[in-house]
Amino acid sequence: MIFDAIVIGSGFGGAVSACRLAETGHRVLVLERGRRWNPNDYPRGPDDDWIFDIDEPEEQNGWIDLRFLDDIWVAQGAGVGGGSLIYANVSIDAPKAAFESGWPSQITFGGMKPYYDRVVAMLKPEVLPDNQLTPRYKLMRDAAIAIGEESRLRKVELAVSFDPDGSFPEQRPAAETATRNFTNAFGMQQGYCVHAGNCDIGCKAQAKNTLDLNYLAVAEKEGAEIRPLSMVSHIVAEGSRYVVVYHEIGNGERRERIVRARNVFLAAGSLGSTELLFRSRDLFSSLPKVSPALGRGWSSNGDFLTPAFYANRTLSPTLGPTITAAIDFLDGKDGGARYFVEDGGFPDVLGNAIRAGAKQGRLRPGSGFLKMLARLAYDGDTLENVMPWFGQAIDGADGQLYYGRDWLRPWRRRLKLDWDVKRSERGVGGLVAAHEKLSGATGGSPKVPATWTVLRNLITPHPLGGCGMAASSSAGVVNHAGEVFGYPGLYVVDGAVVPRPIGLNPSKTIAALAERTLELMLQK
Repeated sequence: MIFDAIVIGSGFGGAVSACRLAETGHRVLVLERGRRWNPNDYPRGPDDDWIFDIDEPEEQNGWIDLRFLDDIWVAQGAGVGGGSLIYANVSIDAPKAAFESGWPSQITFGGMKPYYDRVVAMLKPEVLPDNQLTPRYKLMRDAAIAIGEESRLRKVELAVSFDPDGSFPEQRPAAETATRNFTNAFGMQQGYCVHAGNCDIGCKAQAKNTLDLNYLAVAEKEGAEIRPLSMVSHIVAEGSRYVVVYHEIGNGERRERIVRARNVFLAAGSLGSTELLFRSRDLFSSLPKVSPALGRGWSSNGDFLTPAFYANRTLSPTLGPTITAAIDFLDGKDGGARYFVEDGGFPDVLGNAIRAGAKQGRLRPGSGFLKMLARLAYDGDTLENVMPWFGQAIDGADGQLYYGRDWLRPWRRRLKLDWDVKRSERGVGGLVAAHEKLSGATGGSPKVPATWTVLRNLITPHPLGGCGMAASSSAGVVNHAGEVFGYPGLYVVDGAVVPRPIGLNPSKTIAALAERTLELMLQK
């Protein structure tokens, strides 16, 4: 079967591509490796499907893909909606300084504005209302004042629907579902935020404006076909069109399928899109002209989290949106280190597990211990005195992804990373020092993880690069329009094309770049 366009992945770049192509009458197929999730399926209990295993996706195709690559853990979403399923809702423009170097000359801060505006029109970001301020936001405000930097404090725009008449709950909501619902601009049912704190593991209130509720909803209404549990193996250049080889996965089986299109849009994420091009170029020799720059310039985007403990302050990190505010030091005024401090929250994993067990009948009534746990789950607040200081920093962006042999199974090849911490220490170190300073200024006791102090390891949900934009194939993999050098009609439209760290949450920039790519492609 021949399509006008095949989109590989349904995250921020893939959803934009599918939407804009379908709107203009193209016959579009979206291949998504993960499932189509709905609120009743979101993982909560210990026996739920949490892990997506890239080695055995037919057996484990759960919520999140976690990979360890040379001192860096990378977390990625797996499902229809991609990273929007697990991200912390932050939808903000990259600062002007992020466009002053590293990009092709056609990509400028001013030139990106109309594309950012298009993303706003679809994702409808809001800031946390003043009548729903979280304890973490109030601590951020107090900390900024305490160090004399109140002017750097800002609420961050969130792709969340807040009830204008709502309030921050005094205790954990009795249920995660919304108390008030509405139909969004794209005809999808949503609810208002109830501050249940489970943004990263699926918002059952449907207050989180995930891509399946906007861009992908429009794409499907305009005729795009989405095939979940479809894991792409490689791409073959075939004259003026492309062959995409993929596997239907699930129920312990893989079934190979082949589809064709005149245009292909890689949107499998920094790791996924880079790996697909490596497999196509080096393993199957089906895209032999892909640039030798493939894999270069990979960035962790400097993500870091430092927990701080407060003896006399209740912070409720398992309630409210995952992130609400930032203290912006991206101007480099702190000794040259550029970073963006954010508050961090996390799901009430213990409470969720207990509630899931009770709902599934595994917790029998009558047990005093289990009743106590149930009360903790419903009325308590796990680690209520902890502030998870979070943020991003400008790292060295000098990682090198490559396709190498597995140490344990040398007959297999996989995506690997060569990364040296040295050029990233100033930015990440500045962020860590800021976490310590802000904690100390507000009476907290920070505990910088040994994974950094001893091992120099990082964890990132925001990987960037690998298929960087550049002026030529010697410097990058795609041109300013996202088209792969040497392969007309083959595009990369995700975080892999970002050629440098931007120092804050990148989802809006990724979507805006995809909007630009689609505009230029459709004008041809």
